[in-house]
Amino acid sequence: MKTPGLLVFLLVSGCAILQPGAAVDEAMGEALAAARAPAGEQKAALARAQEAFTRETSVDNRLRLATLLAVLPAPFRDDARALELLGPLADPAAPGTGRYAALLSAQIMERQRLGREIERLSRERVAVDKEHAAADKERDKREEALRQQLEALRTIERSILEREEKLRKRQR
Repeated sequence: MKTPGLLVFLLVSGCAILQPGAAVDEAMGEALAAARAPAGEQKAALARAQEAFTRETSVDNRLRLATLLAVLPAPFRDDARALELLGPLADPAAPGTGRYAALLSAQIMERQRLGREIERLSRERVAVDKEHAAADKERDKREEALRQQLEALRTIERSILEREEKLRKRQR
């Protein structure tokens, strides 16, 4: 009598073996749905995946959790943990899960590289802005000094003109 249960189990197991991309498809489907969901549902999906992975560290659960950690927005995203989970699975030569894990790992690493590049450029921008501010301040100081010198020359010129005018009046 236990044979039918065993037969069903073998049939289901055979389907999973014949469809190596089923875990990938399921993980992607759940991640896409969660990414579009409100924050509360995203948190719940991540908690369910974490719980499933804690109960059983199967390839499917590992892939599911890693995908959610990589796809969900901040504050739920955890690239470092996703890479850690994907590491043992990533194999570009292996069909299905291996290639998907390798692709997702590459995307995460690229996102991290771009994040570091943005940080570097931001620091450079701040430094350049500081340099420009200092140069502007220096230019303003030079302009003020030149204005003062010009005003001093005008004062001297007026003084000279006044003296010449007084001398002319005396000579008349």
